[in-house]
Amino acid sequence: MEPGDVVRLVSPSGPAAADRVARGVELLESWGLRAEPAPHVLDRVGYFGGTDDARLDDLNAALADPRVRAVVCTRGGYGVQRIVDRVRWGAPKPIVGFSDITALQLAAWRHGRWPAIHGPGAAWLDARTPQSSAESLRRALMTADPLRVRGLGASGAARGVLLGGNLAMLVSTLGTSDMPDLSGSILLLEDVGEATYRIDRMLTHLLRSGVLAGVRGIALGQFTDCGDGVDEVLAERLGGLGVPILAGLPIGHGEGQETVVLGAPALLDAAAGVLVSRVSTVV
Repeated sequence: MEPGDVVRLVSPSGPAAADRVARGVELLESWGLRAEPAPHVLDRVGYFGGTDDARLDDLNAALADPRVRAVVCTRGGYGVQRIVDRVRWGAPKPIVGFSDITALQLAAWRHGRWPAIHGPGAAWLDARTPQSSAESLRRALMTADPLRVRGLGASGAARGVLLGGNLAMLVSTLGTSDMPDLSGSILLLEDVGEATYRIDRMLTHLLRSGVLAGVRGIALGQFTDCGDGVDEVLAERLGGLGVPILAGLPIGHGEGQETVVLGAPALLDAAAGVLVSRVSTVV
């Protein structure tokens, strides 16, 4: 993307705070982008960012508008799975977001192998996403530079397409047409507010379903407010796959969140402690 390009802000999941969206607009426009909030971006209906139809209309309009170069979701929460089967996919364009937005990004990958930008939403909070987070998102949107995120690994390296995102959303996609084939992939997982036993249950579900059998590497992001012992559960449940695992990546709901590109070629180098994803030319 280049200065002057239009990005559309939508709230397909939970309701967004007006002051945080205003800060997101300010940030995007400081990069030279034209940030257009969708008509219902600040709607609130219970725990949704508007009615199902209003959220869907904003999303479909953004996907259909040829001026819009990227769709930037304000936040996660819950709600995408209620509308995703009615999305009208147009020409490929990146969808920016994380958390509940994982469900939309998985659908975009299933529909047309669209890469997606797993990073902060436009309801911006400087205390959680400081300058380093902003720079990571800017590079993903506006440069062709590889995105490097550092974590803690042991040994081994793997290459593959980076897929995944929020663990709960990935597990909720099992049994639907949007569940991707993870064979040959680097699998990214992160989550927030889940008890340790629930993390165990979700990982066990993935293992029992067989979808992890062909994964080449595991990238573990932030498991924020997930209780004691979550690191041990992640290691115990995933260690049996026999693939390189890189943990402690600042990707997800925690402070200092960085951005990666899902659906793009990636290198996971556990020995060097780095995950590298390549920005797609679609962006």
